[in-house]
Amino acid sequence: MSNPLVVEIPHQLGREAAKDRLNKGLDKLAGFIPGSVITDNVWSGDTLSFKIHALGQTASAKLDVFEDRVRALVELPPMLSLFAGKAREFLSRNGHKLLR
Repeated sequence: MSNPLVVEIPHQLGREAAKDRLNKGLDKLAGFIPGSVITDNVWSGDTLSFKIHALGQTASAKLDVFEDRVRALVELPPMLSLFAGKAREFLSRNGHKLLR
């Protein structure tokens, strides 16, 4: 795995409301990546871990929920790490949509 992709997504929802919206919005993430599937989503305290399957590759992701932000950490496999810059830009611009 390459260096993890880390993006901070600010919000004003509070921790519990943000967790609730992430539960409801996780399916939206698959819609952002054509042909992708989200699996193995598990909460451990304030951290949601899951896998993203796309282009025959699997990335591991963690969303750490805080009172005022969500920290997204994505471990991209080597083939997808070529798109790390675009993925970071995409999450920075669109990550807030997961909290709607």
